Amino acid sequence: MLQAISNEPVWLIGIDDTDNLDTRGTGYRARCLVAALEEADMAQAVGVTRHQLLLDDRIPYTSHNSSACLEVRSPRHADELYEFCRVFMLGEAASGSDVGLCLATPAQGAAVAAFGRAAKCEVLDQARAHESARAAGIRLSGLTGTRDGVIGSLAGVGLFADGNDGRYIWKRRLREMGEQSVPVGDIMDATGIDDVREMDGASLATQPDTLVALGPWPRPVRVDGLSVLFVEKGTAHESAAYCCIDKQRLKAFRP
Repeated sequence: MLQAISNEPVWLIGIDDTDNLDTRGTGYRARCLVAALEEADMAQAVGVTRHQLLLDDRIPYTSHNSSACLEVRSPRHADELYEFCRVFMLGEAASGSDVGLCLATPAQGAAVAAFGRAAKCEVLDQARAHESARAAGIRLSGLTGTRDGVIGSLAGVGLFADGNDGRYIWKRRLREMGEQSVPVGDIMDATGIDDVREMDGASLATQPDTLVALGPWPRPVRVDGLSVLFVEKGTAHESAAYCCIDKQRLKAFRP
């Protein structure tokens, strides 16, 4: 069934503030939403990204003030897809959370890219989020609590569409491939990652048989609208010439 919808329209689903101090975070719930959408044959997931927003004492957040954006393909009408996500998030929301939910096309997401960039350096409010969403024709709702999650959910969609922000917290099969040495071609085929490259920009896509030691934390990032897994030469694995770049180095590049 999922294969049959692989050429369907792309949708961006933004979620934010789904957790509290005693529960797992928004990234976990984004991955749960992926599983629910696919199990119900509502959509086929392409990827999920994490976007770091402004850290400021004036902004209430649970731990890191990050939001998530799901990129999916779906044959469903926007209203049906949005309602499925709304019901799911209401059922998953942690006590005391301020869940926000957003649904947009990539073009609509691009229209709020400036809002997303602003959320990384300014204290924004719900009114500005709703105004930006209305202007772009984007579905946006605060589902629980103060409804402040509308800010992060809209920002995540805008930043994803902008193409140069965020790191992937879900690509198909990638987590299961961790701690293995895998050929570049197999990595790209299995996960849908667009490129495997060195930090200087040199791509390994033309070297499909080259082995990469994925390590415990393989995380592609958004670069010019593509999902890119950064690697470097040198590895403790005798059979692999490359390994994923260090976690801290990656976080410094894409917080």
